[in-house]
Amino acid sequence: MLKSTLLSACLALARSACAQGTFNNPVIYADYPDNDVSVGPDGAFYFSASNFHYSPGAPILRSEDLVNWEPVGHSIPRLDFGDGYNLPDSGQRSYRGGTWASTLRYRKSNGRWYWIGCTNFWITWVFSAPAIGGPWEKKADFGGGLCMYDNGLLVDDDDTLYVVYGNPTVSVAQLAADGLSVVKTQAVLSASDVGVDAIEGNRLYKINGTYYILNDRPGSTTYIWKSSSPFGPYQSKILVDSITSPLPGGSSPHQGSIIQTKNGKWYYMSFTWAYPSGRLPVLAPITWGSDGFPVLTKGQNGGWGASYPLPLPAASGVANWTGTDTFRGTSLGPKWEWNHNPDVNAFKVNNGLTLSTSSVTQDIYSARNTLTHRIHGEFPVGTVEIDFSNAADGDRFGLAAFRDRSSYIGIHRVGSAYNIVANFNITMDSYSGQTLDLGSVVATTPLPSGAKKIWFRAALDARPNGTRAANFYYSTNGKTFSQLGGTYGLYTDWAFFLGYRFGVFNFATKALGGSVKVLSFTSA
Repeated sequence: MLKSTLLSACLALARSACAQGTFNNPVIYADYPDNDVSVGPDGAFYFSASNFHYSPGAPILRSEDLVNWEPVGHSIPRLDFGDGYNLPDSGQRSYRGGTWASTLRYRKSNGRWYWIGCTNFWITWVFSAPAIGGPWEKKADFGGGLCMYDNGLLVDDDDTLYVVYGNPTVSVAQLAADGLSVVKTQAVLSASDVGVDAIEGNRLYKINGTYYILNDRPGSTTYIWKSSSPFGPYQSKILVDSITSPLPGGSSPHQGSIIQTKNGKWYYMSFTWAYPSGRLPVLAPITWGSDGFPVLTKGQNGGWGASYPLPLPAASGVANWTGTDTFRGTSLGPKWEWNHNPDVNAFKVNNGLTLSTSSVTQDIYSARNTLTHRIHGEFPVGTVEIDFSNAADGDRFGLAAFRDRSSYIGIHRVGSAYNIVANFNITMDSYSGQTLDLGSVVATTPLPSGAKKIWFRAALDARPNGTRAANFYYSTNGKTFSQLGGTYGLYTDWAFFLGYRFGVFNFATKALGGSVKVLSFTSA
């Protein structure tokens, strides 16, 4: 981590930069949805998020002040939840599968972390580790058919473990002493209790001897419920309802976590749906009323504030969200995630990233080992430097704006010819994950003779109220860039759930055997 003063710590995080003791929302201008935030044994805050079909799964962020966050790992080393997560040649896929809203907690009695989540709407898994950085191991599942959908784990004062879950009926399960099986389950409330058809995003807390469930009606309303027992009966109250977003063009925040700082103050971490970026974390203070329910502190906009006072003094060691990765060492950092599980025999990190072709396909959505990096900020720019000396006939490689509507700039090798290509609007059915359109080559230009290294760049307007423009560029010297293909309009529908990412890809259309070496990637 970088050593920095208060000022440099604030500058490192762009939109959530703190100035004169305030912070701006979103606190992270990147796609980290379905947060479960809690305090670890070191007093820092830990944030578990969803990442669906990306691998490794269940990303973890760390912060010392609730505002300045950095990725530190993942709870699921590999998505071993079915063949589709490996993008096999048989055509199975698991887009929109994997990790949805799940839970992460530290248990003091045995010094272990626990992640619990349901995959494929069928099985609930328990992963555990002795430290946040791992090693994380799959420890148990609760049997086929028990899906603890949108769950939250509570380690009670007496060390009993409870999990709240479900939609539209919400249940609380008591786990065995080792946390690896269920000993009791009871329904405790229902969406119909508050006159709605659905309720999800469940979290369970014990505060001053009272049990609280935090959940939401999708799209609008946060409910908080309280009881003297984890099994109820519960009283409810609305925390927020169709509140104005802190981000122009973003949705009303309504799902997330409540958390207490070491100075006794309370906060609500939620997220705003803000495509094409995705679902962006936002933070607001809460206070407690005389009735024992929390009240959100509204901002100057009369809703979820765009800015609030800092919860704590800004952390002095802050890693920048942007910068250049030259892939030193022998492993990828926690900002990187593969589209589905990688073929571990087809990549190598060693002062650069070698990507060997692992799929013979015409379809980027079927290609293994596409490496993704979240976009960050309102106007994200990604630049990749590639040595393609070992590319084979038929190989395609480059840089994509990757989602269920994707476009890329890359090289298509055909025989001895290397053509720089802009391919736009590769389309996937957002629900089934099946490819509908392989896209259209909108522009092409021959590669200058003798070139064996190339830089590709994608520059996006990722604001929810912006132009949605995506422009693609190439360079043979890393200094002078030329645009190719005009402007692509980024897709903003919500059904895929995830926002755009930069995707670095290399796949074969004729035969395996070729490779490229990614020398650097710069996020700006």
